[in-house]
Amino acid sequence: MHPGRRPARMTAEEPPPSRTRALVALLLLLALVGGGWLLAQHLAQVARTEDCLMAGRRNCAPIQPQ
Repeated sequence: MHPGRRPARMTAEEPPPSRTRALVALLLLLALVGGGWLLAQHLAQVARTEDCLMAGRRNCAPIQPQ
């Protein structure tokens, strides 16, 4: 800081800083984390199926209840 200079202070007339950028960044981060979690779950399922097939089994596909 320069000598003789005061730090800028907010006055009553100035609006508070906008948080729009922070909220957008938070939403983007949450979307990336959620997408990464879904991708990891899918890759784990594919790995389990591949392990089953590599073991020589034929009934590796999961059965969906109806």
